[in-house]
Amino acid sequence: MDFALSPEQEQIQGAIERVCAPFDADYWLAKDRDGGFPHDFHQALADAGWLGIAMPEAYGGAGLGISEAALMMHTISATGAGLSGASAVHMNIFGLHPVVVFGTEEQKARWLPPLIQGRDKACFGVTEPNTGLNTLKLKTRAVRQGDHYLVHGQKVWISTAQVASKILLLARTTPLEECRGTEGLSLFYTDLDRSTVEVREIEKLGRKCVDSNQVFIDGLRIPVEDRVGEEGKGFQYILHGLNPERILIASEAVGLGRAALARAAGYAQEREVFGRPIGQNQGIQHPLAQSWMELEAAHLMVQKAAWLYDRHQPCGAEANAAKYLAAEACYHACERAILTHGGMGYAKEYHVERYLRESWIPRLAPVSPQLILCFIAEKVLGLPKSY
Repeated sequence: MDFALSPEQEQIQGAIERVCAPFDADYWLAKDRDGGFPHDFHQALADAGWLGIAMPEAYGGAGLGISEAALMMHTISATGAGLSGASAVHMNIFGLHPVVVFGTEEQKARWLPPLIQGRDKACFGVTEPNTGLNTLKLKTRAVRQGDHYLVHGQKVWISTAQVASKILLLARTTPLEECRGTEGLSLFYTDLDRSTVEVREIEKLGRKCVDSNQVFIDGLRIPVEDRVGEEGKGFQYILHGLNPERILIASEAVGLGRAALARAAGYAQEREVFGRPIGQNQGIQHPLAQSWMELEAAHLMVQKAAWLYDRHQPCGAEANAAKYLAAEACYHACERAILTHGGMGYAKEYHVERYLRESWIPRLAPVSPQLILCFIAEKVLGLPKSY
């Protein structure tokens, strides 16, 4: 059992840190204040060849595993970019995994290179206002008419839809009352035609520079050749992307927690009260030491989940546990960072209040902590299904 980074992984970490170096804390503070997608950051990673880290080499990607992708996302977040930086490129890493697995060679050749090169930006259209996590009840309807589908419906919490040129869309192709099991939903990757799709940004707590949106679809025309795989099998296809998504979110959360912890420890060493650094006080030391342990433990679960995934072994429990543990450890680290700073923790210039606001994201998405607990109870402990 080897917990050390391989030489290749050390090179990845160092390379990502160098790309992120110009995008310092003040850059992300300005983005948090003013908004606006970080196009220059996104393009810097594209130019350095990192947007396709987990995409096939045949299409310009690096062909590496989720372990390396998780390391990349952790490194971005830990530099201080946090969830703002990670979310700006998150879709590139896992989003088109169903295309990689189930798309035709023609589709992969048409879709993957522009995404890897940064020429395309994509959003992921699954969640709906009235169904939430109950994906099998989605109502957005795609009706086939000859060589195309006509789509009507609504999506919510769709990240980067303000700047995306493409959408990976899950829509119903069979009426719900005619469906059995998980069938009836189809997956499409197509142009985000703004003449038939209205995108309304949602004002939110944090991560202002990476937009979240309500999306209203009224007559979007999708060519049949933009359907991924078979009609009616879309739910099964997106399941292949759920575990890597949880692993990446967890790794980003650990990175954010470590960024907050580093700032807290640095401040505790510098800040003097009553003639001594506050970091000499156990009331400051112990919570920060606890956060270090929590983040380390979460990181180990992330590594285990990624290791299992890359070896094509079942990892649902580990991926969900990693997401749960990392989100909680991240939140506590960010909260303790503010408390360490005292009143100055409430000031934007010290950055930790921004980290705390962003730490809510992995707690809430892409799956609630309660559903993770239900999953572990049912699938691991063998308890009756509760929902």
